[in-house]
Amino acid sequence: MLYGIAAATAALLLTALLASLLRTPARRLGIVDRRRQRPVPLPGGAAVVLATCAVAAAGDRTGVAPLGDGIGRLLAAGAGVAALGLVGDAWRLKTRFLVVGTAVAAACVVPYGETGVPGGLLAVGWIVWVALAFKGLDHGDGLAGTVGVVTAFGVGACAAAEVMDGLAVLLSVLAAALTGFLMHNWHPARVGLGAGGSLFTGFVLASAALITRTGYGLVPSAGVLFALTAVASADAVLVVLARRIAGRPLLRRGPDHLGHRLRRRGLTAQGATVVLGAGAFSTVLVGVLVHTGWIGAQAVFWVAGATLLGVLGVLRLSVRGPRRTASVQVRPQLRVRSG
Repeated sequence: MLYGIAAATAALLLTALLASLLRTPARRLGIVDRRRQRPVPLPGGAAVVLATCAVAAAGDRTGVAPLGDGIGRLLAAGAGVAALGLVGDAWRLKTRFLVVGTAVAAACVVPYGETGVPGGLLAVGWIVWVALAFKGLDHGDGLAGTVGVVTAFGVGACAAAEVMDGLAVLLSVLAAALTGFLMHNWHPARVGLGAGGSLFTGFVLASAALITRTGYGLVPSAGVLFALTAVASADAVLVVLARRIAGRPLLRRGPDHLGHRLRRRGLTAQGATVVLGAGAFSTVLVGVLVHTGWIGAQAVFWVAGATLLGVLGVLRLSVRGPRRTASVQVRPQLRVRSG
């Protein structure tokens, strides 16, 4: 307990410090993302990955908080995905390379002995889906970090319920690292998460959730896993549907994510983050309660139905805000009196 608190505190402070120190080098190297014509350097992902891996490895190496069987491999695979994402941030790799690399890493962490080969292939696809969904969430200030923190706490609670102490500690460290990152990423963001940090976050969360559900039935597990990542999945489904309907390429960036549409309807950047964070808290809570047996599995159907209605409702919102009519000033004419 005391080590968990100390580890989380160390991860939070280390991430905040690294994000601040790496901000200037990232800007000079051109590793930036443009948001609303504002360049945002992307050292946040490196800070989150380095802090999470360093604190978790220190606990495992000293024997104070052993990660357990398979968790070290998960962390190493996540670090590999993060490295690929960081290369993508620096050299603008095409998304297909990120997909292939994430799939290879996911194939290394799936417990095929429990899932079987068909189930393992489904698990690999789901891990890749969640990792890419978190990458898509990194389109606005505070979004990916906030949803990541909430999800990490939820999956950590599931791991603790299964007495997977090492995995629970890892997730608490990740949640703390993302909190330290949010100190620089809340609107107006001074640093961004980037592909490296967002892929790492989604990959670790999806893999950890999958491990906690090992040994349970396929259909109940699918419901719990969906509830734990419903907001990120909803954003990804929304983007796929919107681009298919509009005939736009799926992998080309555009202002058609949940955060974009909410802001077009008048919400501030902070307001959009709070709304999506509250939505993530609600769905994650349902997933945790179903996993621990406090409520029945049918509650997941309510989450799925609400998510579908939300996606269809938001899909009808234009990605472009209402046009502002230009105001015309009429100058009074001066009348000149004769004589």
